[in-house]
Amino acid sequence: MREIALARREKSCTFADTMIKKLLHTRMRVNDLARTVKFYEEAIGLTVSRRHTSPRGAQLAFLATPNSDEEIEICQMPAGAPSVVVQPDLMHLAFEVEDLAAFAAAAAAKGYTLSDGPTVTGSGSVIAFIDAPEGYEVELIQRSK
Repeated sequence: MREIALARREKSCTFADTMIKKLLHTRMRVNDLARTVKFYEEAIGLTVSRRHTSPRGAQLAFLATPNSDEEIEICQMPAGAPSVVVQPDLMHLAFEVEDLAAFAAAAAAKGYTLSDGPTVTGSGSVIAFIDAPEGYEVELIQRSK
């Protein structure tokens, strides 16, 4: 009897009961953790919220993103792991900026230039891209007002 009751309870569990609560972080593997963290701090303005070594020996740095609970996890595997080769257009992160021209000027003053754009979209927003050290793209979006 008890087994039947448990089986019924399991079957009555709906998808809504098991829904994902929220996105916590996105992981990006890199060859040079220090260089990548420096880029995100200097060019994008993110801050490191914590660092640690994973059980597999990978060095991890979590970057806090403004006005968001989600973090970006930057991971460098231990020596001997295969090198990271980022394929073109594999993935990108996108950040909203208030003033794309001002952002681009400030980044350029620190040695970080746009790799594409600025481009006005059909919605009137302005977008541009800047490349992170490993080749991951970062999209910058100034939304139309």
